[in-house]
Amino acid sequence: MRYQGRITTWKDDKGFGFITPNGGGEQVFVHISTLSSRRRPQGGEIVTYELAMDGKGRSRAKAVAFVGKPSSCSGAAAHGIFPVLFTICFLVFILAAVLAGRLPAVVLALYGAASSVTFLVYALDKSAASRNAWRTQESTLHALALMGGWPGAVAAQRLLRHKSAKKSFQITFWGTVMLNCGLLGWLLSPSGTRMLYSVLSVA
Repeated sequence: MRYQGRITTWKDDKGFGFITPNGGGEQVFVHISTLSSRRRPQGGEIVTYELAMDGKGRSRAKAVAFVGKPSSCSGAAAHGIFPVLFTICFLVFILAAVLAGRLPAVVLALYGAASSVTFLVYALDKSAASRNAWRTQESTLHALALMGGWPGAVAAQRLLRHKSAKKSFQITFWGTVMLNCGLLGWLLSPSGTRMLYSVLSVA
């Protein structure tokens, strides 16, 4: 017998969530391995499923199938033109600041290195997701973005279509972008510039 419900909780980094049955009732555990398609849930999807019991007598879903097609606007913010234009303008600004002597060249190099590492980590996490292997924690991805790797993260989200549709992730991600841009703005101030060159001279 098949049942219908909605995925009301989904932990993508762990590969499981919970389905709330239509009409209410106890939530049903669902693991990504029980999905009948390679489509990854984002939360809120309507699904049909069969019921099974685990070794402790708890309900869990099996043979889970999505009802309907994913929304075409899913991840529109990450796949739109604004993130790309913002990133390009930011990198052009950094380059101009370096050429004008407002920032040392090492700042541009650090953004390039951090972005390359971040893109690689996204690619590895995307591969792990497709294999149901151990995932990179979202906190790690956000830390890399905060440290200057966010341009690489934007590229990965657009090219790899990874972490681009999860709203909670995107909100936190753009928060780290704003914090990083704020730090850069401080480095361009007189006190920030003195601090930066003082650190570089010691290093």
